[in-house]
Amino acid sequence: MSKEKTNELYVAIATQKGGIGKSTITMLLANYLHNIGGKNVGVVDCDDPQHSISDARERELLLIKNNDADKEAAKDVFRKTGKRIFPVVATNPVDALDQAEILIEDENLDIVLFDLPGTIRSKGVLSTLSQMDYIFVPISADRLVLESALQFVANFKDNLMTTGKAVTKEICLFWTMVDGREKTDIYNLYDEVIGELGISVLNTRIPDSKRFRRDFSEPEKAVFRSTIFLPDQHLLRGSRIKELADEILSIISK
Repeated sequence: MSKEKTNELYVAIATQKGGIGKSTITMLLANYLHNIGGKNVGVVDCDDPQHSISDARERELLLIKNNDADKEAAKDVFRKTGKRIFPVVATNPVDALDQAEILIEDENLDIVLFDLPGTIRSKGVLSTLSQMDYIFVPISADRLVLESALQFVANFKDNLMTTGKAVTKEICLFWTMVDGREKTDIYNLYDEVIGELGISVLNTRIPDSKRFRRDFSEPEKAVFRSTIFLPDQHLLRGSRIKELADEILSIISK
């Protein structure tokens, strides 16, 4: 089915290769945009059967329930932001759009982020992607990842966007897992070649860093990846998540 267009935007961080941090980036973006960026965000976790984001939310709620200090820390987040936690619904690609509409009926949302399975062959993935207003595709300097992403974007544009079968306004690549030891010139050259193919690449490049694995399960360490708690400000600096969120907002707000 296709959604009835209202004011909210459907956005997906989508990839056809696993292990590139799609779910982690979706979670971090949802947290930043909702709690810091001033947007009302909801997440449809249809990465069935993994449901990484939904499972993370359940784990965090359980930890908060069983620890008074964590309860107070959660209340402190609410006091700082003045907002409830962003809603997360677990489903599958076939039912994702229906679940999104139910979520929208219950919440006043600006943006719905979709976390989809990492293969276009999964049932319902392509039809759900065709209803996204914007799609952002993470890539790394790995030949197989890059070739897969380029093929996916080219096919999506040629077969769905150009023909009007997709409502998508824009689909863009962005670099992630960037090794600080790699020369910037290499990525600039990649960007130039990709641009010649008529495919857009975001300016923001996400570094490869252990901070992206810092979640609430390690209470003795600062939290970065969370569905409830604000990212540690020290860890946020240099992560490029703020810059990625701002660049995405500049595109989807046009």
